[in-house]
Amino acid sequence: MPKTSARLLALLSLLQARRDWPGALLAERLEISPRTVRRDVDRLRELGYPIVAFKGPDGGYRLDAGSELPPLLFDDEQAVALAVALQIATTAGAGIEEAAVRALNTVRQVMPARLRHRVDTLRVTAVERPASRHTSGVDSGVLMTLSAAVHAREVLRIDYTPYTPASAPGTAEDDRSEPAPRRVQPHHLVTWGGRWYLVAWDLDREDWRTFRVDRITPRTPTGPRFTPRELPGGDVAAFVTARFLGSDGSGHWPCRGEVILALPAAAVSPYTADGVVEELGQDRCRLVLGSWSWVGLAATIGRFDADIEVVGPVELKDAFAGLARRYTNAAT
Repeated sequence: MPKTSARLLALLSLLQARRDWPGALLAERLEISPRTVRRDVDRLRELGYPIVAFKGPDGGYRLDAGSELPPLLFDDEQAVALAVALQIATTAGAGIEEAAVRALNTVRQVMPARLRHRVDTLRVTAVERPASRHTSGVDSGVLMTLSAAVHAREVLRIDYTPYTPASAPGTAEDDRSEPAPRRVQPHHLVTWGGRWYLVAWDLDREDWRTFRVDRITPRTPTGPRFTPRELPGGDVAAFVTARFLGSDGSGHWPCRGEVILALPAAAVSPYTADGVVEELGQDRCRLVLGSWSWVGLAATIGRFDADIEVVGPVELKDAFAGLARRYTNAAT
């Protein structure tokens, strides 16, 4: 029979895995008697775990919610996932940063050395943006491999799945590159819109690239160590934002225009994200907005059900004229 401490941990792990456990099934899984299960449940209750018994043909036990948070038991993947989530929360701007730092330190202190090392190599930058509805799952092993290479400053050899037309606009510029093995110097892991990205210096193309992590397959072994290059602008969040906007690093949209809408500012400002809205009267406002293309900007402004006066530039006027012809052809 396992020692009592090991048995209690095994019992707690089972109780956390599903809601209801018949007593006979617990005894079978732990290879102990139902009487021993009852005694172990009582020991866990003394430690603060709110375990309730339920009656019936398959009477058993349930780990219930309590008034205090007792010690929790996580497997390796759960512990790493929790640490990753807490690290992202430290930069989330949601007012929980200090609490997230304390929680991350608490989790790290009780981790086994093998997990603590993995977590310590993970450095994530969270770039604020509403999550995409098309988020993709990331293999935790790949994520930890990339984070270890970032931490060790080791060259990575990766296979990268090519871009497909089904991808949504606004993906990283590197999504359009030819599929081929790549040699990169990994610098940062970032989250953007619910997806993970690796910011790296591409040794073959001699330029900075942003790779979607769910499209990366790392090759082993890793390459030699490298001296990190300075990221343009020095700030990874500003750099990634600029790349996704398609700009040259200034952090601004490549296409930016100004219009006057026949709507009050209060009706426009909730739907303009990073746009600037100025009240011009009871039913008029000035809107300065950016986009990744002039046609995209015109279409975005056109969604407001109101008359539009284009202030400038001429590229925006041309985009509206092009859309007008296109919509007219569609209507006829």
